[in-house]
Amino acid sequence: MEALQRLHNRGSVSTGYNIDNSIKFEADNTEYLKWTDFSDNASDARKRTFSISLWCKRTELGVQQLIWNSGANGYLSFEAGDVIKWQQQYSTTAKTLNTNRLFRDTAAWYHIIVAVDSTQSTEANRVRLYVNGVEETSFSSATYPAEDATSDNVYGDYLSLGRSVAWGAGFCGYVADYLFVSEVQLVPTDVGEVDEDTGIWKPKAYSGTISTPSHFLEFQDGSDLGTATSGLDADTMNNIAAADQATDTPTNNFCVLSTLWQYAHGNTISEGSTKIYGAANDWGGGKASFGLTAGKWYWEIEQLAAGNTFMGLQTDGDSNIGSGNAQSHNISVVFYTDGTLQYSGGSETTTSASNSIGANSIVGFALDLDSGTQTIKIYLDGSLITSFGSSGTCNLSTYNIEDTTVFPFVALYDRTVNMNFGGYTVTSISSAQADANGYGTFEHAPPTGYYAVCTKNLSEFGG
Repeated sequence: MEALQRLHNRGSVSTGYNIDNSIKFEADNTEYLKWTDFSDNASDARKRTFSISLWCKRTELGVQQLIWNSGANGYLSFEAGDVIKWQQQYSTTAKTLNTNRLFRDTAAWYHIIVAVDSTQSTEANRVRLYVNGVEETSFSSATYPAEDATSDNVYGDYLSLGRSVAWGAGFCGYVADYLFVSEVQLVPTDVGEVDEDTGIWKPKAYSGTISTPSHFLEFQDGSDLGTATSGLDADTMNNIAAADQATDTPTNNFCVLSTLWQYAHGNTISEGSTKIYGAANDWGGGKASFGLTAGKWYWEIEQLAAGNTFMGLQTDGDSNIGSGNAQSHNISVVFYTDGTLQYSGGSETTTSASNSIGANSIVGFALDLDSGTQTIKIYLDGSLITSFGSSGTCNLSTYNIEDTTVFPFVALYDRTVNMNFGGYTVTSISSAQADANGYGTFEHAPPTGYYAVCTKNLSEFGG
């Protein structure tokens, strides 16, 4: 698997502790969970010592986004510069930590712990910030509460996940295994460990007590995503529905669209990086967060309105999206809305097909990178398109993609499509279908031997 490798968690493949679900937040939808029932729970001990642990996967960069909020002046956020910020108020004065390190990997899951204990005699130990098991110690600014200070607002008004209730700045992305625990200053090994085979930081079960007002959410109940596995349920779910439950998690990380690579300006990528709108009156497009070099893979694209859309594969490099745009330094193999199959990579060929893509059509792609002859099959609303190639199969070997990393790709003119790699989709699924390993949620069943693009499958089949 070629997945823009960096030192971040791109999905544990251990057979130990597994996270089955996450919750998707979209800032534009004003989505959040809220807790307000703190009567008789706001003791001084709880205001001095508490911790937050959560896993998150970002899908938008460059703007302030609050993951967690306590009242008007306490929060955990990604800032506009893509640093992490922690702020909490003590005696009307805000105390903050701002990392120097940037967090811009939108294909990775981050595990963040904020562990507070103002009874510590050493100032820097009173608030500790960890990312993927490693303590952050380099800050552009750092101020700490006084010894034994009580926070003004951790129980003063409300706690929220996904957004500030008071002033917005919502989070865009996924959150999994969210834990808020009173009177405990967590250390990373309480909730995570290093995978001995891969060196990846991965989650593990918390063995401590979780009782009200503490809470632990695994987002397993699609009918009520505010239900706590242990402790206090959220009492408000604002614009949260069953459709916001995802199977994209830290232990099985799914492919999405990459916000780090986009064609043209003016794209809008949203809904967990699975929905893309091309530039107004212009071309736009996006490429997947995972590249593929081996294996057999399936994904779906729903076009919301008939019009100009190219969908298929592309190698690295600048975009080439069709007639007149071929570039010698990369390759595209794309199915166009008029039913033609087009290839470009220094030269172009076009093969006619009889099927065109209408509004709300779902196009399925079955990519085989394992056979001696690499192929891609294209399905329209569950039926194999048979009017190009041999039995509806496009032979990719003639396009010299062997030993090349290819990315699922879409380009569109003033149009919107929903991408579905199986972990999350805003497409309304009428009859959920998974691959043979039980992964992914698709409208149509993947062909036999083809799998969703996720890290557990990539570990088994991705080379």
